Amino acid sequence: MLDKIQYFDKALFETLKQSAEESPRRRANLNVHKSYTDMVQRLFIAMMPDSYVRPHRHVQSHKWEFFMVVEGELDILFFSDDGEVENRVTLTARGETCGIEIPPNTWHATVCHSPVVFMEVKQGPYEVTDDKGFASWSPEEGSDQVPNFLASLKQAAVGDNVRFLKPLLA
Repeated sequence: MLDKIQYFDKALFETLKQSAEESPRRRANLNVHKSYTDMVQRLFIAMMPDSYVRPHRHVQSHKWEFFMVVEGELDILFFSDDGEVENRVTLTARGETCGIEIPPNTWHATVCHSPVVFMEVKQGPYEVTDDKGFASWSPEEGSDQVPNFLASLKQAAVGDNVRFLKPLLA
């Protein structure tokens, strides 16, 4: 039985950060759950400061999401339907707040200023086709507008509107 115990240590987190550093998306995850069909999805995520997590919400009424920072610091921004920042929470591994649970249908995004490792737990099963609803007021991942938008998210304060306006075609 003891041979089935899983350990999550600093060496694992260093390897995960290295994978994030080498990833085009600038983040990497280690799934703890065995299958995407599991009723609870558990994973560690390493994220670099230039990784873009597009503002999104989980539209299914039972899809909550839990974050706990285990190394570094992560900001979670919460938005209104039109892109106004309603709240900004900093999660720090050894700080005042290290974890948060996000209810379903809540617009949010994550940003960091230095490498971070956090654990995410969410209701399964994971269904890639309807896991997230992306904010229409934010640029798609891979867009050339992402660096400017990400910079605005990193500086955004409560009350700021970060809505991305697509340039008009001539």
